[in-house]
Amino acid sequence: MSFSSQSFRELRLEGVAREFGSVSALKDVTLDIKRGEFIALLGPSGCGKSTALNCLAGLLPTTRGAIWLDDKRIDTLRPEERGFGMVFQSYALFPHMNVRKNIGFGLRMKGRPKAEIAAKVDEALGLVRLQNQAEKLPGQLSGGQQQRVAIARAIVIEPPLVLMDEPLSNLDAKLRIEMRGEIRRIHNQLGATTIYVTHDQDEALSLADRIVVLRDGTIRQVGTPEELYARPSHLDVADFMGYRNKISGRVVSTDSRTATIAVGDGEVTGTLRETLSGDMAVIALRPEDLTVSTDGKGIPARVETLEYRGHEFQGLARGPGGIELIFSSHTRLPTGSEVRLKADPAKSLAYAQGTQ
Repeated sequence: MSFSSQSFRELRLEGVAREFGSVSALKDVTLDIKRGEFIALLGPSGCGKSTALNCLAGLLPTTRGAIWLDDKRIDTLRPEERGFGMVFQSYALFPHMNVRKNIGFGLRMKGRPKAEIAAKVDEALGLVRLQNQAEKLPGQLSGGQQQRVAIARAIVIEPPLVLMDEPLSNLDAKLRIEMRGEIRRIHNQLGATTIYVTHDQDEALSLADRIVVLRDGTIRQVGTPEELYARPSHLDVADFMGYRNKISGRVVSTDSRTATIAVGDGEVTGTLRETLSGDMAVIALRPEDLTVSTDGKGIPARVETLEYRGHEFQGLARGPGGIELIFSSHTRLPTGSEVRLKADPAKSLAYAQGTQ
């Protein structure tokens, strides 16, 4: 295939900061990205992920630090001089231009010959599977088709880097899942380097080679999807990766790998993720890993609500001290039922009380 992305070895962010008056949106962000990687910037609203993307694109100047593409410093360059492809949340298509003209816009701005533009646009149309929609206006397309046009426009200039800012957030659930597969397929086919902003952990887990979790403008953890899913280093990362139960208690025993805390007249054991300080700890659990005990052991709780999820039930119960516990059950339980909830220590993570 002639269609590809420009070659580079490494993109480096070195101590990048961005301030808006007295507010620090990015703080000393340092990250190395290899050619061909798919990187997801993940975090809640206001964590700095879109600011980081806009600094990479040149749409925002950095306050401090430097951005390098191999041995070339690029944070001093204008956006058009960086030559990156950008896919926006709102698609940002020209409503008066048909699909073909929208895709070819960047090539026309570069002054490429008409024959080359036509060939590249045809190839991009094939890559995003829109050959039969080439003459339509954006308003005649579905949301998923418009997003494909935006992706084709970004990649047709064969950029060294493709930047995507929450590109699927305006689509319905079914289309989001379909487009995730398409984005990864296009990334693999091009051998491109992609940086993808999202607040959706499922998107990050399904798409990325590595995930960068941000909070308050700082990088909290970088790792593969498997590492972030199973071994979040901090309690706030665990919370964002779906560990919705955070159970505090007094430490009753520890060893080199685990800690056990008392919760009412029950106990729960978790795998240590950091060194404990003091006699209190927090154990984080996913709802699917907190289940109804059949041996009378575990955390005492009273069932408040139960929802049928197809293959199982998910419930909300109240434990000692009014703590909310989100759990899974294979059977329907009446509201008000008294149960004991237990968890596998290998799937329960122990953190120091009061740390983030």
